[in-house]
Amino acid sequence: MNIYDFPPIEALITAAYWLVTNLSDLLQPLVGAPSAAVAIVLMTVAVRTLLIPVGRSQVKAGITRRRLAPKIAELRRRHAKKPERLQREITELYAKEKASPLAGCLPVLAQMPILMAVYGLFVHQTINDHPNELLGHTLLGVPLDVGLVGQLNAGAVTWVSGGVFIAIVVVVAVVAQASRRMLMPPQTPEETDPQPGVPDLSGLTRALSFMPFMTAVIAAFVPLAAGLYLMTTTAWTLAERVVLNRLLGVARLDAT
Repeated sequence: MNIYDFPPIEALITAAYWLVTNLSDLLQPLVGAPSAAVAIVLMTVAVRTLLIPVGRSQVKAGITRRRLAPKIAELRRRHAKKPERLQREITELYAKEKASPLAGCLPVLAQMPILMAVYGLFVHQTINDHPNELLGHTLLGVPLDVGLVGQLNAGAVTWVSGGVFIAIVVVVAVVAQASRRMLMPPQTPEETDPQPGVPDLSGLTRALSFMPFMTAVIAAFVPLAAGLYLMTTTAWTLAERVVLNRLLGVARLDAT
């Protein structure tokens, strides 16, 4: 079954199509040909605004995890030779604090249907049994329904199209690096030192820290429209997290 035939995803694509086309029509007299591209950016901002409570919950969960780190380190020392009890004690600790070690996954999961919808808008010739008007829109003459890798394979890359795609990939990568440096706190020795009887997850943690850079790779493969979404949402995430960290007192937590 085509995922885009799944009723909730199909309804989301229809709603996104209605929003982008109407925004594009409103913006056409103001910005001209790039109206659909600007509409996608505005739609992304609107979506991320709605997801601010999710981001706030993620930051609060991160604060809780860092506050619990010394207690978890103590549990590791106390139950180093009893991994089953250690896992049980850690689970009970998170339950007592009404927190979850997986809370950071929520914003990513919440955005996935939106990214799928934006991608679907520019790969389907018809939307809700009507011709897809968005396929004719461009940004600086580059069609919104083509991607960098697709253009490379077709030998259709120009200086303009290559510059547009490279700019998006570079912005996403730079923001990802800034996010990694600014928002990922250094681990304490208690968190990084392997404990007897406890699996060493330090390698996995380091690998996960590079996951934001995967967005830059994805931006090279998806249509330009989806790349604009990825660039906007990545930049928004960094700005939102910096503001929320300041408002929720992460700096004060680091100073203690």
